[in-house]
Amino acid sequence: MQNSDGTSQRVARIAAHLNPPSSQMEEAKLLHGSNCRSRGGSSGFRVAVLGASGGIGQPLAMLMKLNPLVSVLHLYDVVNTPGVAADISHMNTGAVVRGFLGQQQLESALTGMDLVVIPAGVPRKPGMTRDDLFNINAGIVRTLCEGIAKSCPRAIVNLISNPVNSTVPIAAGVFKKAGTYDPKRLLGVTTLDVVRANTFVAEVLGIDPREINVPVVGGHAGVTILPLLSQVKPPCSFTSEEIRYLTDRIQNGGTEVVEAKAGAGSATLSMAFAASKFADACLRGLRGDADVIECSFVDSQVTELPFFASKVRLGRNGIDEIYSLGPLTEYERAGLEKAKKELAESIQKGITFINK
Repeated sequence: MQNSDGTSQRVARIAAHLNPPSSQMEEAKLLHGSNCRSRGGSSGFRVAVLGASGGIGQPLAMLMKLNPLVSVLHLYDVVNTPGVAADISHMNTGAVVRGFLGQQQLESALTGMDLVVIPAGVPRKPGMTRDDLFNINAGIVRTLCEGIAKSCPRAIVNLISNPVNSTVPIAAGVFKKAGTYDPKRLLGVTTLDVVRANTFVAEVLGIDPREINVPVVGGHAGVTILPLLSQVKPPCSFTSEEIRYLTDRIQNGGTEVVEAKAGAGSATLSMAFAASKFADACLRGLRGDADVIECSFVDSQVTELPFFASKVRLGRNGIDEIYSLGPLTEYERAGLEKAKKELAESIQKGITFINK
């Protein structure tokens, strides 16, 4: 029979997973105590999800809890994270889950993290202009990245918060000002465009979408999304009508979901799936797996633009290699020029925001 001291210690350990420390001193005691389980139930990486209570954040947190490469999962938001953390912590997988609530706990949420995934932000609401939405989400990204620069400057950062074409330059600007910027460690998540492309192409071809790989380059909004259908693997051919149909559907996949939900939301579940897929690729890269290649919006010299989405090879330090676009068809070259024009404006909007 267990004595009362042992029972108290067990209760305290369980409570610590759900209730984050209120000070750095408590954090240190929790992380280094002899009975600590917050190192994780298995060997792996420490991952933080910022914006974990939102429409993307909750399913993403659940998917990260399922990932065997995650040993510690920190969930941060300004509302509801104690409940989300409690719920997800009951899943019997290896990752230890802890919730963090509000600005005062951001530093504790980020300390020691290997990977930080950011779906934080607000959806567009009735009466809100795109500039209103941009200013709110840009401010959120700036605050969170300031926390990363202070608490885990060497972490790999996966940025989901829209508009990605502008928020990635904002994050880069924050890290530059803090003197912590490493372009290899900042990655804009464009995987949903690839996931959609694979799905839609597979529908046209009548095959399993898991057997398809469509590179999608450019950016992460509208015409900046450029699927390279000439480079689909395994190799296949399309009619000009199929190319136009697929390109348009991939570029407007987000609108398709918004309209189908009839005002009740946007693409949250498929985004969470795509984000977890990309996060897993980053973790496999950190582990040292070979040939981990994904598309991502990154600091780039592939074009004349300072940021661009293309295929990258992931490794122990984030990005090991950025690939060139390869041969393009005439249709793709025309699409690239359209994409670059709009992308340049979006990038500049982010740079202007962080420099004002």
